Amino acid sequence: MKSLFGIALGAALSVVTLGQAIAADLSEIRIDWATYNPVSLILKNDGILEKEFEKDGIKVTWVQSAGSNKALEFLNASSLDFGSTAGAAGLIGKVNGNPIKSIYVYSRPEWTALVTRKDTGITKVEDLKGKSIAVTRGTDPHIFLVRALAEVGLTEKDVTLVLLQHADGKLALQRGDVDAWAGLDPIMASAEVENGDVLFHRKPENNSWGILNVREEFAKEHPEIVSRVIAAYEEARKKAIAEPDVLKAALVEVTKLPDTVIARQLERTDLSHSKIGDDQRVTIEAAGLALQQAGVLKPEVEVKAVVGDLIDPSFGAALGQ
Repeated sequence: MKSLFGIALGAALSVVTLGQAIAADLSEIRIDWATYNPVSLILKNDGILEKEFEKDGIKVTWVQSAGSNKALEFLNASSLDFGSTAGAAGLIGKVNGNPIKSIYVYSRPEWTALVTRKDTGITKVEDLKGKSIAVTRGTDPHIFLVRALAEVGLTEKDVTLVLLQHADGKLALQRGDVDAWAGLDPIMASAEVENGDVLFHRKPENNSWGILNVREEFAKEHPEIVSRVIAAYEEARKKAIAEPDVLKAALVEVTKLPDTVIARQLERTDLSHSKIGDDQRVTIEAAGLALQQAGVLKPEVEVKAVVGDLIDPSFGAALGQ
């Protein structure tokens, strides 16, 4: 019995030692924050990751993502280990060879809609034929726009796309340089509340989830670290729900936008989900198939297989949802 106990204890100590060794091999975690990911601001402001990894001597480096496209660029270039995107944007990245895994849900938002000024006469998607639209390619607003056009028998060839980052798209609409804009909160909320711009096409179910992604190589080399990052994210998400005034203040501080604008963004942001799985798979698959039908994804892409490879729920097994 003593011999068996000694073997078991030795095995347990070996696992602990291995975990410590893995952490010791890592000197830095690079993770993004974004105004479209409110939970990331709580995570950053409270120093939750820094406290978690201080004992391991691991530095936490924060990088701002201005949109899913930028987060995907940073992940692909190994400038980030963890990046925030829309689920459907992550799918496009995966199809294009970006080696990522989607591991956690930080929000279920209605963060995009089609926006125009009050004076354009545009009231429905059909009115966009022949018009100019500001959009950030490779993001949920772009995917939302493509699907909206397809639903009324139009394609990108029937409009003029003006490729701009989200904030510049809002400015282009305001200046009259474009007729419409595929918006993203909180910038979209600012256009709506402060400029009186009109969200003329809304469809919440065509907004894909807010997803945290990790580089595949990082996940393979440091699975224990990935699980600890998710646990830290979960602590931040729960605080964001429990202390909405703190969440709002964090967004106001970083965006320099009024309380009323941030309140509008948060009205459209559901933070009650965390574990990634079937619900996200269904939404992302539907977006991928719609993009394929619209000609954005090639016919030979096996959308369901790619989504299956993209989503990895194993790191969030302890979340309990």
